[in-house]
Amino acid sequence: MTRFSYTALPVHVVFGTGTVGQVRAEVERLGRSRVLLLARPGRADAVEEALGPLVAGRFAGAAMHTPVDVTERALAVLRKVDADCVVAVGGGSATGLAKALAVRTGVDQVILPTTYAGSEVTSVLGETRDGVKTTRSSPDILPETVVYDVDLSRDLPRPIAVTSAVNALAHAVEALYSPDANPIVDGMALDAIGRLARGLRDDDREELLHGAWLAGMCLGAVGMGLHHKLCHTLGGSFDLPHAPTHTVVLPHAMAYNATHAPDAMRRVAGVLGAADAPAAVHDLVVTAGGPTSLRELGLAEADLDRAASLATERPYPNPAPLTRDGIRDLLQHAWAGDRPATD
Repeated sequence: MTRFSYTALPVHVVFGTGTVGQVRAEVERLGRSRVLLLARPGRADAVEEALGPLVAGRFAGAAMHTPVDVTERALAVLRKVDADCVVAVGGGSATGLAKALAVRTGVDQVILPTTYAGSEVTSVLGETRDGVKTTRSSPDILPETVVYDVDLSRDLPRPIAVTSAVNALAHAVEALYSPDANPIVDGMALDAIGRLARGLRDDDREELLHGAWLAGMCLGAVGMGLHHKLCHTLGGSFDLPHAPTHTVVLPHAMAYNATHAPDAMRRVAGVLGAADAPAAVHDLVVTAGGPTSLRELGLAEADLDRAASLATERPYPNPAPLTRDGIRDLLQHAWAGDRPATD
Protein backbone atom coordinates (compact mmCIF):
# COMPACT_ATOMS: atom_id res chain seq x y z
CA MET A 1 0.00 0.00 0.00
CA THR A 2 1.36 3.42 -1.01
CA ARG A 3 1.68 5.96 1.81
CA PHE A 4 2.40 9.64 1.33
CA SER A 5 1.45 13.13 2.47
CA TYR A 6 0.56 16.07 0.26
CA THR A 7 -0.40 19.67 1.03
CA ALA A 8 -2.28 21.59 -1.66
CA LEU A 9 -1.34 25.28 -1.63
CA PRO A 10 -4.36 27.64 -1.60
CA VAL A 11 -3.69 29.72 -4.72
CA HIS A 12 -6.64 30.96 -6.77
CA VAL A 13 -5.77 30.52 -10.47
CA VAL A 14 -7.39 32.07 -13.53
CA PHE A 15 -6.08 30.56 -16.79
CA GLY A 16 -6.87 31.39 -20.40
CA THR A 17 -6.61 33.98 -23.14
CA GLY A 18 -7.72 37.56 -22.50
CA THR A 19 -7.88 36.98 -18.75
CA VAL A 20 -6.09 40.31 -18.09
CA GLY A 21 -9.57 41.79 -18.21
CA GLN A 22 -10.42 40.00 -14.96
CA VAL A 23 -7.62 41.49 -12.87
CA ARG A 24 -9.71 44.28 -11.33
CA ALA A 25 -12.40 41.80 -10.30
CA GLU A 26 -9.71 39.62 -8.70
CA VAL A 27 -8.34 42.52 -6.64
CA GLU A 28 -11.85 43.46 -5.54
CA ARG A 29 -12.62 39.82 -4.71
CA LEU A 30 -9.80 40.07 -2.16
CA GLY A 31 -11.42 43.18 -0.68
CA ARG A 32 -8.56 45.44 -1.77
CA SER A 33 -8.76 48.87 -3.37
CA ARG A 34 -5.27 50.45 -3.55
CA VAL A 35 -2.81 48.69 -5.87
CA LEU A 36 0.93 49.11 -6.21
CA LEU A 37 1.61 47.93 -9.77
CA LEU A 38 4.98 46.20 -10.18
CA ALA A 39 5.83 46.30 -13.88
CA ARG A 40 8.26 47.73 -16.40
CA PRO A 41 7.04 50.56 -18.68
CA GLY A 42 5.04 49.30 -21.66
CA ARG A 43 4.67 45.77 -20.32
CA ALA A 44 1.54 46.33 -18.26
CA ASP A 45 -0.49 48.92 -20.13
CA ALA A 46 -3.43 46.54 -20.56
CA VAL A 47 -3.25 45.55 -16.89
CA GLU A 48 -3.14 49.17 -15.74
CA GLU A 49 -6.11 49.97 -17.96
CA ALA A 50 -8.06 47.02 -16.56
CA LEU A 51 -7.30 48.07 -12.96
CA GLY A 52 -8.39 51.66 -13.63
CA PRO A 53 -8.74 53.80 -10.48
CA LEU A 54 -7.43 51.00 -8.24
CA VAL A 55 -3.83 51.86 -9.25
CA ALA A 56 -2.37 53.94 -6.42
CA GLY A 57 1.26 53.74 -7.53
CA ARG A 58 3.78 52.00 -9.74
CA PHE A 59 7.28 50.59 -9.25
CA ALA A 60 9.39 49.49 -12.22
CA GLY A 61 12.66 48.49 -10.59
CA ALA A 62 12.34 44.73 -9.94
CA ALA A 63 15.68 42.97 -10.39
CA MET A 64 17.01 39.43 -10.75
CA HIS A 65 17.54 37.42 -7.58
CA THR A 66 15.42 39.90 -5.56
CA PRO A 67 18.14 42.14 -4.05
CA VAL A 68 17.14 43.38 -0.60
CA ASP A 69 18.06 46.98 -1.43
CA VAL A 70 15.57 46.97 -4.33
CA THR A 71 12.88 45.62 -2.02
CA GLU A 72 13.55 48.43 0.43
CA ARG A 73 13.07 51.03 -2.31
CA ALA A 74 9.81 49.42 -3.41
CA LEU A 75 8.68 49.19 0.21
CA ALA A 76 9.07 52.95 0.57
CA VAL A 77 6.82 53.49 -2.46
CA LEU A 78 4.24 51.01 -1.17
CA ARG A 79 4.02 52.83 2.15
CA LYS A 80 3.92 56.26 0.50
CA VAL A 81 0.87 55.36 -1.61
CA ASP A 82 -0.73 53.33 1.22
CA ALA A 83 -1.21 50.26 -1.01
CA ASP A 84 -3.09 47.24 0.32
CA CYS A 85 -2.34 44.99 -2.67
CA VAL A 86 0.50 44.45 -5.14
CA VAL A 87 -0.17 43.42 -8.72
CA ALA A 88 2.98 42.09 -10.39
CA VAL A 89 3.30 41.77 -14.16
CA GLY A 90 6.47 40.09 -15.41
CA GLY A 91 8.73 37.15 -14.77
CA GLY A 92 10.36 35.76 -11.66
CA SER A 93 11.92 39.10 -10.71
CA ALA A 94 8.55 40.87 -10.48
CA THR A 95 7.03 37.92 -8.62
CA GLY A 96 9.97 37.79 -6.20
CA LEU A 97 9.58 41.47 -5.41
CA ALA A 98 5.84 41.05 -4.80
CA LYS A 99 6.56 38.20 -2.39
CA ALA A 100 9.25 40.19 -0.59
CA LEU A 101 6.82 43.09 -0.08
CA ALA A 102 4.01 40.79 1.04
CA VAL A 103 6.07 38.95 3.64
CA ARG A 104 7.16 42.29 5.13
CA THR A 105 3.77 44.02 5.14
CA GLY A 106 0.97 41.48 4.76
CA VAL A 107 -0.40 43.00 1.55
CA ASP A 108 -2.20 40.68 -0.87
CA GLN A 109 -0.65 39.65 -4.17
CA VAL A 110 -2.11 39.21 -7.65
CA ILE A 111 0.49 37.91 -10.11
CA LEU A 112 0.28 38.01 -13.92
CA PRO A 113 3.24 36.01 -15.26
CA THR A 114 4.77 36.91 -18.61
CA THR A 115 7.39 34.12 -18.47
CA TYR A 116 7.44 30.53 -17.25
CA ALA A 117 9.16 31.01 -13.88
CA GLY A 118 6.54 29.13 -11.85
CA SER A 119 7.41 30.87 -8.59
CA GLU A 120 4.01 32.56 -8.59
CA VAL A 121 2.40 29.38 -7.21
CA THR A 122 4.97 28.73 -4.47
CA SER A 123 5.47 29.93 -0.91
CA VAL A 124 9.24 30.20 -1.46
CA LEU A 125 11.18 33.46 -1.62
CA GLY A 126 14.81 33.77 -2.66
CA GLU A 127 16.56 37.04 -1.75
CA THR A 128 20.09 38.32 -2.31
CA ARG A 129 22.04 40.33 0.22
CA ASP A 130 25.77 41.12 -0.10
CA GLY A 131 26.17 38.65 -2.98
CA VAL A 132 24.60 35.70 -1.16
CA LYS A 133 21.22 34.32 -2.16
CA THR A 134 19.15 32.60 0.53
CA THR A 135 15.67 31.12 0.41
CA ARG A 136 12.87 30.83 2.93
CA SER A 137 9.34 29.51 2.90
CA SER A 138 6.23 30.80 4.63
CA PRO A 139 2.47 30.84 4.01
CA ASP A 140 2.74 34.65 4.07
CA ILE A 141 4.88 34.48 0.91
CA LEU A 142 2.32 32.61 -1.20
CA PRO A 143 0.40 34.87 -3.65
CA GLU A 144 -3.37 34.92 -3.24
CA THR A 145 -4.20 34.95 -6.96
CA VAL A 146 -2.44 34.13 -10.22
CA VAL A 147 -3.90 35.29 -13.53
CA TYR A 148 -2.39 33.34 -16.42
CA ASP A 149 -3.05 35.06 -19.74
CA VAL A 150 -1.44 33.32 -22.73
CA ASP A 151 -1.47 36.65 -24.60
CA LEU A 152 1.04 38.10 -22.11
CA SER A 153 3.72 35.63 -23.21
CA ARG A 154 3.02 35.55 -26.96
CA ASP A 155 5.52 38.34 -27.70
CA LEU A 156 8.17 36.92 -25.36
CA PRO A 157 11.31 36.65 -27.54
CA ARG A 158 12.09 33.06 -28.44
CA PRO A 159 15.50 32.95 -26.63
CA ILE A 160 13.89 34.15 -23.39
CA ALA A 161 10.96 31.78 -23.80
CA VAL A 162 13.34 28.84 -24.23
CA THR A 163 15.42 29.48 -21.11
CA SER A 164 12.36 30.30 -19.04
CA ALA A 165 10.69 27.05 -20.13
CA VAL A 166 13.77 24.96 -19.28
CA ASN A 167 13.83 26.67 -15.89
CA ALA A 168 10.27 25.35 -15.44
CA LEU A 169 11.36 21.93 -16.69
CA ALA A 170 13.92 21.80 -13.88
CA HIS A 171 11.16 22.18 -11.28
CA ALA A 172 9.35 19.14 -12.65
CA VAL A 173 12.46 16.98 -13.05
CA GLU A 174 13.75 17.59 -9.52
CA ALA A 175 10.29 16.99 -8.06
CA LEU A 176 10.44 13.38 -9.30
CA TYR A 177 13.43 12.51 -7.11
CA SER A 178 12.64 14.77 -4.14
CA PRO A 179 12.52 13.14 -0.70
CA ASP A 180 8.95 14.51 -0.54
CA ALA A 181 7.90 12.99 -3.88
CA ASN A 182 4.41 11.53 -4.03
CA PRO A 183 2.01 10.28 -6.73
CA ILE A 184 0.09 13.57 -6.93
CA VAL A 185 3.17 15.65 -7.60
CA ASP A 186 4.64 12.96 -9.85
CA GLY A 187 1.57 13.18 -12.08
CA MET A 188 1.84 16.95 -12.34
CA ALA A 189 5.59 16.72 -12.99
CA LEU A 190 5.28 14.24 -15.84
CA ASP A 191 2.42 16.20 -17.41
CA ALA A 192 4.52 19.38 -17.11
CA ILE A 193 7.57 17.76 -18.73
CA GLY A 194 5.49 16.58 -21.66
CA ARG A 195 3.82 19.97 -22.18
CA LEU A 196 7.07 21.89 -21.85
CA ALA A 197 8.88 19.61 -24.30
CA ARG A 198 6.08 19.96 -26.86
CA GLY A 199 5.96 23.69 -26.29
CA LEU A 200 9.72 24.01 -26.82
CA ARG A 201 9.64 21.95 -30.01
CA ASP A 202 6.65 23.74 -31.52
CA ASP A 203 6.95 27.19 -29.87
CA ASP A 204 3.45 26.63 -28.49
CA ARG A 205 2.99 29.35 -25.87
CA GLU A 206 -0.18 27.87 -24.37
CA GLU A 207 1.54 24.52 -23.77
CA LEU A 208 4.53 26.31 -22.26
CA LEU A 209 2.39 28.38 -19.90
CA HIS A 210 0.28 25.39 -18.84
CA GLY A 211 3.40 23.28 -18.30
CA ALA A 212 5.09 26.04 -16.34
CA TRP A 213 2.07 26.35 -14.04
CA LEU A 214 2.15 22.60 -13.31
CA ALA A 215 5.91 22.66 -12.80
CA GLY A 216 5.54 25.59 -10.42
CA MET A 217 3.01 23.57 -8.42
CA CYS A 218 5.65 20.85 -8.12
CA LEU A 219 8.21 23.39 -6.94
CA GLY A 220 5.79 24.61 -4.30
CA ALA A 221 4.84 21.13 -3.07
CA VAL A 222 8.17 19.34 -2.63
CA GLY A 223 11.79 20.19 -1.94
CA MET A 224 14.36 20.70 -4.67
CA GLY A 225 17.90 19.29 -4.82
CA LEU A 226 21.32 19.84 -6.33
CA HIS A 227 20.21 21.58 -9.49
CA HIS A 228 18.45 24.41 -7.69
CA LYS A 229 21.22 24.78 -5.12
CA LEU A 230 23.81 25.15 -7.87
CA CYS A 231 21.75 27.69 -9.77
CA HIS A 232 21.11 29.77 -6.66
CA THR A 233 24.85 29.72 -5.96
CA LEU A 234 25.78 30.73 -9.49
CA GLY A 235 23.11 33.41 -9.66
CA GLY A 236 23.49 34.92 -6.22
CA SER A 237 27.27 34.81 -5.91
CA PHE A 238 28.36 35.27 -9.54
CA ASP A 239 25.41 37.31 -10.87
CA LEU A 240 24.62 34.87 -13.67
CA PRO A 241 21.21 35.24 -15.35
CA HIS A 242 18.62 33.06 -13.63
CA ALA A 243 16.81 31.15 -16.39
CA PRO A 244 19.84 30.70 -18.71
CA THR A 245 21.81 29.28 -15.78
CA HIS A 246 19.05 26.74 -15.12
CA THR A 247 19.07 25.86 -18.80
CA VAL A 248 22.80 25.13 -18.85
CA VAL A 249 23.03 23.29 -15.54
CA LEU A 250 19.95 21.02 -15.73
CA PRO A 251 21.32 18.22 -17.97
CA HIS A 252 24.53 18.03 -15.91
CA ALA A 253 22.72 17.95 -12.56
CA MET A 254 20.51 15.18 -13.95
CA ALA A 255 23.59 13.23 -15.06
CA TYR A 256 25.14 13.62 -11.60
CA ASN A 257 22.02 12.14 -10.00
CA ALA A 258 21.16 9.58 -12.68
CA THR A 259 22.54 6.44 -11.04
CA HIS A 260 20.92 7.33 -7.71
CA ALA A 261 17.51 8.22 -9.19
CA PRO A 262 17.09 5.67 -11.99
CA ASP A 263 13.30 5.48 -11.83
CA ALA A 264 12.94 9.25 -12.14
CA MET A 265 15.33 9.31 -15.10
CA ARG A 266 13.48 6.43 -16.76
CA ARG A 267 10.18 8.29 -16.48
CA VAL A 268 11.64 11.54 -17.81
CA ALA A 269 13.20 9.67 -20.73
CA GLY A 270 9.88 7.98 -21.43
CA VAL A 271 8.00 11.28 -21.62
CA LEU A 272 10.70 12.71 -23.90
CA GLY A 273 10.73 9.61 -26.11
CA ALA A 274 14.43 9.03 -25.52
CA ALA A 275 16.75 6.43 -24.06
CA ASP A 276 18.74 8.72 -21.77
CA ALA A 277 17.13 11.59 -19.88
CA PRO A 278 20.13 13.93 -19.29
CA ALA A 279 21.26 13.69 -22.92
CA ALA A 280 17.67 14.15 -24.13
CA VAL A 281 17.28 17.38 -22.13
CA HIS A 282 20.61 18.63 -23.47
CA ASP A 283 19.51 17.83 -27.03
CA LEU A 284 16.15 19.54 -26.44
CA VAL A 285 17.99 22.71 -25.39
CA VAL A 286 20.27 22.55 -28.43
CA THR A 287 17.35 22.04 -30.81
CA ALA A 288 15.44 24.93 -29.23
CA GLY A 289 18.47 27.21 -29.54
CA GLY A 290 19.17 27.65 -25.83
CA PRO A 291 22.57 28.19 -24.16
CA THR A 292 24.62 25.12 -23.26
CA SER A 293 27.66 26.44 -21.40
CA LEU A 294 28.39 28.54 -18.34
CA ARG A 295 31.27 30.02 -20.30
CA GLU A 296 28.87 31.74 -22.70
CA LEU A 297 26.93 33.13 -19.72
CA GLY A 298 30.07 34.92 -18.53
CA LEU A 299 31.37 32.65 -15.75
CA ALA A 300 35.16 32.51 -15.61
CA GLU A 301 36.75 29.08 -15.41
CA ALA A 302 38.74 30.38 -12.44
CA ASP A 303 35.46 30.75 -10.51
CA LEU A 304 34.56 27.04 -10.68
CA ASP A 305 36.52 26.10 -7.55
CA ARG A 306 34.77 28.73 -5.46
CA ALA A 307 31.39 27.82 -6.89
CA ALA A 308 31.92 24.15 -5.97
CA SER A 309 32.91 25.10 -2.43
CA LEU A 310 29.90 27.38 -1.96
CA ALA A 311 27.51 24.75 -3.30
CA THR A 312 28.71 22.11 -0.84
CA GLU A 313 29.31 24.12 2.31
CA ARG A 314 25.86 23.28 3.73
CA PRO A 315 24.12 19.89 3.44
CA TYR A 316 20.79 19.56 1.64
CA PRO A 317 18.72 16.62 0.37
CA ASN A 318 19.81 15.11 -2.95
CA PRO A 319 19.74 11.57 -4.40
CA ALA A 320 23.51 11.36 -5.04
CA PRO A 321 26.05 12.12 -2.30
CA LEU A 322 27.37 15.64 -2.58
CA THR A 323 31.14 15.94 -2.80
CA ARG A 324 33.17 18.98 -3.65
CA ASP A 325 35.18 17.08 -6.29
CA GLY A 326 32.02 15.68 -7.85
CA ILE A 327 30.36 19.09 -8.02
CA ARG A 328 33.58 20.63 -9.37
CA ASP A 329 33.59 18.05 -12.16
CA LEU A 330 29.90 18.73 -12.91
CA LEU A 331 30.58 22.46 -13.15
CA GLN A 332 33.55 21.89 -15.45
CA HIS A 333 31.35 20.01 -17.92
CA ALA A 334 28.64 22.68 -17.64
CA TRP A 335 31.21 25.42 -18.16
CA ALA A 336 32.52 23.74 -21.32
CA GLY A 337 29.05 22.91 -22.66
CA ASP A 338 29.66 19.16 -22.94
CA ARG A 339 26.83 16.80 -23.83
CA PRO A 340 26.26 14.63 -20.73
CA ALA A 341 27.78 11.17 -21.06
CA THR A 342 25.29 8.35 -21.50
CA ASP A 343 25.46 4.81 -20.18
